[in-house]
This record gives sequence, structure tokens and C-alpha cells, in this order.
Amino acid sequence: MSALPADYAERVYAGVLGKVIGVYLGRPFEGWTYERIQSQLGDIENYVHEQLGVPLLVTDDDISGTFTFARALADNNFPRELTSADIGRTWLNYLIEDRTILWWGGLGNSTEHTAYLRLRNGVEAPASGSAALNGQVVAEQIGAQIFIDGWAMAAPGDAERAAYLATQAARVSHDGAAVDGAVVLAVMEAMAFVEQNTNKLLDTALKYIDADSIIRRLIDDIRHWHAGNNDWRDTRAQIAAHYGYDKYGGNCHMVPNHGLIVHSLLHCNDDFSLGMQIINTSGWDTDCNSGNLGCLLGIKLGLAGIDAGPVDWRGPVADRIYVPTADPTWGISDCVREADAIVQAGRALAAQPHAAPKQGARFHFSYPGSVQGFTLSDGEGQINNVEVDDRRCLALSASKQASFATPVFAPSKAMAKYFEKGGYALLASPLVYPGQEIYAKLHSESGADAALYVSFYGADDEPEHVIGQPVHVQGETRLTLEIPASAHPVFEVGVVLPHGGTVLLDALDWTGTPDVAFTQPPHRGSMWRCAFVNGTDILNSWVEPLRLVQNSGRGLVIQGTRDWCDYQVSADITPHLVEAVGLAGRVQGMRRYYALVWQRDGELQLVRMLNEPQVLARCAYSWPFGEQHELSLQFSGSRIVGLVDGEPRLHATDAALTCGAMALLVEAGRTGTHAIRVAPL
Repeated sequence: MSALPADYAERVYAGVLGKVIGVYLGRPFEGWTYERIQSQLGDIENYVHEQLGVPLLVTDDDISGTFTFARALADNNFPRELTSADIGRTWLNYLIEDRTILWWGGLGNSTEHTAYLRLRNGVEAPASGSAALNGQVVAEQIGAQIFIDGWAMAAPGDAERAAYLATQAARVSHDGAAVDGAVVLAVMEAMAFVEQNTNKLLDTALKYIDADSIIRRLIDDIRHWHAGNNDWRDTRAQIAAHYGYDKYGGNCHMVPNHGLIVHSLLHCNDDFSLGMQIINTSGWDTDCNSGNLGCLLGIKLGLAGIDAGPVDWRGPVADRIYVPTADPTWGISDCVREADAIVQAGRALAAQPHAAPKQGARFHFSYPGSVQGFTLSDGEGQINNVEVDDRRCLALSASKQASFATPVFAPSKAMAKYFEKGGYALLASPLVYPGQEIYAKLHSESGADAALYVSFYGADDEPEHVIGQPVHVQGETRLTLEIPASAHPVFEVGVVLPHGGTVLLDALDWTGTPDVAFTQPPHRGSMWRCAFVNGTDILNSWVEPLRLVQNSGRGLVIQGTRDWCDYQVSADITPHLVEAVGLAGRVQGMRRYYALVWQRDGELQLVRMLNEPQVLARCAYSWPFGEQHELSLQFSGSRIVGLVDGEPRLHATDAALTCGAMALLVEAGRTGTHAIRVAPL
């Protein structure tokens, strides 16, 4: 067993916060030069999104990739010798081409898209990212660095482990100097849990790359320039002159941007706000560089360091992030949730037990200052994270009626459209569904009336609300609200104080199996369809509410979360011209699910997909094109049953996947569906 720092979880949360703050801060002027920033914005001392007319909270590859690819640890049961090949398979599971996480710039133009195409076409990592296959310029772009923070935070104080994980992860898509830069950054972040001296962090990190590496020479030069002159602008100018974009090919090379991170780290002197100012004012790949430095400084300085400066970095963010992938479970996320996942991985790798805060409640507010997306949604009031009897909770207070809520789906139709236009779509499903019950643990010394509520997209996508019966909270009180059948898709859950007062929200979560029909009612707007994560070539609405078209290979249209364990899912399906069609359950991405699949050659199969398909059971079944049948899947523990028109046809026992969403499946062709039903067994 390896000892972990006593404040490990809180420092991970600070690292996640630092990452997110940095990305949101630098995103609006990503790619700008120092000269343009000085001319149009001056020094970057605070968020500037409003000046540039863009939202602060956005979908972004730096955030999505960082927290998604590190899930390879959990998906492979936390092996200490995780390989590039394992991580490459994670890419194929969570990525949907042209839609999730990456900049889809094309073969030979986007390093990550190039690697994805190699993986999809059967080239296993690390060959998928090699310079031998993709060329040095493509292989040495910045992406290996921007996705590295999760691996480092899972190896606190363990330089060897951090260097190993960084190497394996980086080589899925990169090679050469890009891998060296990723290793240096990962080792510094891992060691920042136990070492405060910046020069010692650099010295330790340099042990893990070759002596003749360009990254080593870059760092040596920057340290020399910094030692001779403490003006960060002079060091930046030296980097531009000796290691600037004009010296390296490609769209966004590792070397210049790595140099800006090192110089900002040295010149900020452990001042988080000054570090954010230097790294963002310096230009180039501002959101990537700022996110990496923010994570390192967050780990190194902790929450106190983030909060120490004159800027309220945390308030505008309110922990909110989006992590769109082929698994809708994390589409709507927050900094606490992602920190908890990394902490679980870090403890597993260190062979230490992990106990989720407050019995695993989705919203638990256990880190100082955390709000997990809760903001004032109506009225006037205040939200504060407070400590009471060694437990942290949210103090919700108002002088008169007020509501406090957190998002559980796309926050608005306009924002969903904006993300799609911006190149990084918000693919997500609601986290809660009709048939489930929301519950909250509240406390009040003075007494106050409170109720739970949900907001959902109704007719023409207009917001509608379901509000529970108000309860007088005096002492410890549990509130519940069952979500009715009409409330779909839910986009917000929260607490209303109908007469004001103060309550302490200790935890909020939901339980139960959904009981919901996915059928498009009259006047239902586009958000109904947005609740499906589209992993097909085309998802359209012609005769059927859901028409799936896949030009080649296999596609899925997914909805649900990993909260779903034992349930039944049914759907009417009409195959037109297809090689295969089916219904899937316990879906955890594009390559992790069970499915009842009809093959064009006349065979019905019960399939387990774990990177590669395995047929668990099969039988002959004739299904003429254009004929509608209902497929159903039942999951109860390890027992799986496949039904056609209500008649059990296939069954199997398998325990590889215990939870996950549902999906419609199509392979090379077109199929149509009018209604899907998910219900308890």
C-alpha cells in the first residue's frame, strides 16, 4: 500500500478547478498572439468572455478529453500496468467521429483525428500515434499535454507512476517531443501533492526524459532566462524568438506552448492569479496552456491558493462543466464529480480503500466552497458552502420566495445550438427520468418551508415545472419528489423556499428505475431529440420519430445513464435496408453494451460488446424488410433475456456490465422506431 497525502481528495478537487478555470479563462481568445491580446484586451486579469460576446461555460476538448480518457483506469478495473492499447480502446468507446471531444480537423491536419482514424482502421496504439506512421510534425502537436492532468492526479507523489501513465496515454496519438512534454507536466503535477519547491519539481520531471530532448533544452533555456531577469515579458520574448511558432510546423506545436507553461510557472511565484495573467496574456494556445498551469497550481497551492487573489475565479464557474461522450452519464458534470472519479482511481492504484462521501450521493458538497452547479434560479437569495458538525453542506437562504437549482441536462435550447455551431456539440442525456424519485437531506435550526422541484422541456421546448409539496424543515428532514410521466426531458433539479428562510442542503440524489416512454408527442420541440446521443451517421425524423441511417459500420442512438441497472427496455423496430438491426442495454459507450441483434442472414443474436463482440446466444429468425417487430431486453443481475414481440427468444448469464443506458442499433442501412419504453422489471 502506498501512502496518500491526507488532503489528497481536496487537492485533486483544487487541481480540477484550476484546470477548468484556466480553460474557461483562455478559451475566448484561443490562438491569439501576445501582440493581439495586448492590443485588444491588455493583460488578462479576469474573465473576458463578456467583452468578446461569448459564454463562459462551454464544451471544450481540453476538459472533455482530460476527464474522459482517464476513465480507461476504471473501465479496466484499475490495472497498475495500463497500456496504450487499453487507452486506445477507450478512445474508440467514448468518441463519436465529428461530434465528441476532439478537434475533427481531418487526417494529417488534426493529430487526434489522425490517431482516431488509425485506431478505427485497426492500427493499435501506440502505433496509432507514432511519428513513423504519421510524421514528426503531426506527432509532436500539443494534444498529448492538454489531456494529461487526470493521469497525474491519479498518481499523487508517485513520479514513476505518473511518467508511466503519461507515456502510455500520450502515445495513443503523439510521439517524440510531445510525449516528453506530457511526461514533464504529469510528473510535476503528481509531485506537487508532496513537493512545493518549483525547481525541485522541474528537476524531478527532467529525470524522466532523455538528456538530448528538445523539451529539456527548452526548459534549461527558460530557467536561465528567468534567473537572469525576473520580467516575464522578457522571458516570453525570448521564447518567441528561439522557440516560437515560426520554428515549428503544424497548427499548434508542443514546444512553444510547453515553454509558456514553464515560464509562467517560474515567474508567477506561487501566485495563482498572477500565473493565470501571465499564461493567458502570453498568447498562443491559451485555453490549453492555462488549463494545464491552472491544474498544476491548483494541486500545488490548494483551494486557498485559488481563492487568495483579488479575482473570484470560482463563483462564475460554480463547478459546472460538460463532458460530452458516447456515454451520456457524464455529459452534464461538475468539478466535484470529476474529482471524485479521479480520487477513486488514485486510491485504487495505491491499494487503498475508497469510501464515497455521504454514501455516494450525487451532490454532496464535501469540498470547501463547492456548489456542484447550484445557482439561484429564481428570486433573490444566497448560496454558501458551510461546515456544520464536520460535514459540509450548502446554506440556501432568502428573505422571500426563491429557488436554487443545478443542471441535469442541456441548460437551454439556445446554448445547445451554440455549442453545436462552435464545433464541440453538447451530447448529453438527462440524468434523471420519470419514475425515479429525487430525495434531499435538509436541516434547519430556525425552521423553514422547502420543496423539491424539477424543470423540464415541455411543448415547443418551453420550460415547465413540477414542484413537490412544501414541507416544514425543522431539524433534519428528508424531502422526496417522484418525477411524473410527463416530465421529460428534465433539465434542472432544485429546492424552492416558498416563504424564504434558511435551510442547509446536506445531499441530493435520486433513486429507482426509470418508467418512461420515449415517443415524440405533438408539439414537442427539438430538445426531445437532443436527449439522445447520436452515434449514427444520420438521425432524422421523417415518417418515424427516430429514423437511423448508418452508411457503413455500426451506429448507436443512446439515452440513459449508468444509474440504470436492472430494467426492461422495449422498442418497435422496422428494418429497411440493413446488414443488422437491434436494441441495446447497459450501454456504456460505442463499444461497451449488451444487444439483441438481428442479422440480415436470418440469425437473432444476444451479444456482449466489450471492445469486440461476443455472441452469448443465437437462434434462427426470419424478418422481412419493412416489417415491424418489438424487441425487448430484460436485465436482472447477471441474467439477460431477449424477447421478440413479448416472447422470450434468447437468454444468457453474464456479469461483465452491470449498468448503463439503452440504445437503438443499426449496421449499414436504415431503420425506423416510433416508441421506446424503459421500465422496471
